[in-house]
Amino acid sequence: MNGMKKWMAGIGVWVLIACTPLCVSAKELELYSTAAVLMDGESGRILYEKDGQKPLANASTTKVLTCILILEHCDLNEELTISAYAASQPKVKLGVIPGKTYLVRDLLYSLMLESHNDSAVALAEHVGKREVPALSEKDEKDFTGEESRLAVAAFAKLMNEKAALIGCNDSWFITPNGLDQTESVTMPDGSERLMEHHTTAADLARIMAYAILRSPQREAFLQITRTPAYQFTAGGQWHCLQNHNSFLSMMDGALSGKTGFTGKAGYCYVGALKREDRYFIVSLLGCGWPNNRGYKWKDTRKLMEYGLEYFHRVDLRSEEILFPEERLPKLKVRNGCTKVLEEEAFLTLKVQGRGELQDCDEGMKSAQHESDEGMESGQYEGDEGMESGQPENDVTAILLRDRECIESVVRISGKVTAPVEAGQILGEIQYLLEGNVIRTEALVAEKRIPARDYPWCVSQVLRHFFLGTALNIA
Repeated sequence: MNGMKKWMAGIGVWVLIACTPLCVSAKELELYSTAAVLMDGESGRILYEKDGQKPLANASTTKVLTCILILEHCDLNEELTISAYAASQPKVKLGVIPGKTYLVRDLLYSLMLESHNDSAVALAEHVGKREVPALSEKDEKDFTGEESRLAVAAFAKLMNEKAALIGCNDSWFITPNGLDQTESVTMPDGSERLMEHHTTAADLARIMAYAILRSPQREAFLQITRTPAYQFTAGGQWHCLQNHNSFLSMMDGALSGKTGFTGKAGYCYVGALKREDRYFIVSLLGCGWPNNRGYKWKDTRKLMEYGLEYFHRVDLRSEEILFPEERLPKLKVRNGCTKVLEEEAFLTLKVQGRGELQDCDEGMKSAQHESDEGMESGQYEGDEGMESGQPENDVTAILLRDRECIESVVRISGKVTAPVEAGQILGEIQYLLEGNVIRTEALVAEKRIPARDYPWCVSQVLRHFFLGTALNIA
């Protein structure tokens, strides 16, 4: 992948093939939310946004990330004990008892169904302490307040690392429960910056899309967040939890969701829906303040219905989208071995992953050159050579409006020098929507072409000598 980045920067000619995308104006929606995003869960494409990149407090929608991290770091049947710090968290809370033992499974249901703040901190301590050598072997019930805060801070570090991996561009998590908080952070240049716990509507949608579609624990996440009610006994107490995500019964295909509220964040929500083969994510920040808790459901329905009405799913691997291999040029290979001295070596390109790569011995059959002018537009030229790499984009389907289409851009090297190995990456096909690359396919050498060397030169001299002698005798 790094090798591909190097040669991409040096290639100056693009070949545009396929249709030109049409400009389709988005329907303006009247939303209560300060910030909102409708996202294609499968591709991550933002289908509609209102200040979707604006950093805002996001309250308990934070617990989506907390939940998926706990699932990826713990077994559901693990036990943990409760620290005084976890038990001291403000409402809404389960009422965990310091020193008592609880199952990770039970606290995850408490976290996601009732949004309990004490359960969030207890779970964060349990995972975060593993990142602090001095705390890794210590029981949570024996933590001092400072040790609890160290463990939670270590968990917050994991949250921010995971958010970055997911592709979040402007998020900073300090608490596992989403309560408003600030902290001083040392920046790479050594300066200090005051950071607030926040995300954006776009980043929040990315986190939900990861949780339901790409996390190795997505099934467990969906099972927990879709459960209407859950009961358990721990610490000598019986608990009955109810799911407060009204969206689950609001629309057919509702998959998951999480509400949130603080005085600073207002009402927040992130939810997911699957209808037929389409996944939609809605995220809302600052969607009203008391007494307007119903605004988030109105905005969610409006955005989901907008997505269902205007967008259809396109498989990017279908014949209608894929650039045909037979339209790729054959590349001249400088200093490449041929069977005949006077012939030039040419190379056939294949799309990596579409077919089996072939290998061959040193001899190659001559291939007839297809000139640059024979291609549909542009020329093929570039760096002297390219390094092996992998395409960066692996999106296989995307949601489009009815009149939108994908364009193909072929980028290849026109100057290739032997030796060339079978499977060596020499270019790529980019699939673009509205100027953004949504998928790439690597272009590779179909066969091996060795470089002309001393034994090959000797064989050619001998061939010409004996061929000339035979002709003179005749």
